[in-house]
Amino acid sequence: MATVKKIVRPDTKGRITLGKLAENVSSFEIIVENGKIILEPLIEIPARELWLYKNPEALASLEKGVSEAKAGKVKSRGSFAKYLNEDDPD
Repeated sequence: MATVKKIVRPDTKGRITLGKLAENVSSFEIIVENGKIILEPLIEIPARELWLYKNPEALASLEKGVSEAKAGKVKSRGSFAKYLNEDDPD
């Protein structure tokens, strides 16, 4: 990411607006260090997906599959609709 230098002024309640600087960010960690306030952008994931990030082998496999799909290395296996059970949770 490129360096961005911007002056912002807090409103009467001490709030500042980040606008596009906060695009695609779900929250920030605030770090106060040597008189500086640092906002570390965070992107949160659902708890049900945490296992993937704790399993390096599964994550590597997923990343490989996504990479191969982007490169067009995919094969159609037809419809899997016959395996769908409407009673299964998402």
